[in-house]
Amino acid sequence: MDKKNLRKLRNQDNNPCIDESDASQQCLNVNSYDKSMCSNYFLRYKSCRKYWQNIMVLRRREGVKPDMPTAAERQEMIAAIGGKPY
Repeated sequence: MDKKNLRKLRNQDNNPCIDESDASQQCLNVNSYDKSMCSNYFLRYKSCRKYWQNIMVLRRREGVKPDMPTAAERQEMIAAIGGKPY
């Protein structure tokens, strides 16, 4: 992966699930890549991606730009519903 793509992947505004991704990776590292030990982390990451993908679809449908809310907007949205829904 080149540096540009890596930066984009690590950018909070582009990737709303960095924390979940990092937690999954850390679990794998701690458990010698035994995936069975990390299923809860994987599920949380998958739920995060699904949740924000649905938000993007709704925003696109409503003509809101950018499709993905910024990191600050996402924090406000999460706070408004009382925490992460995933």
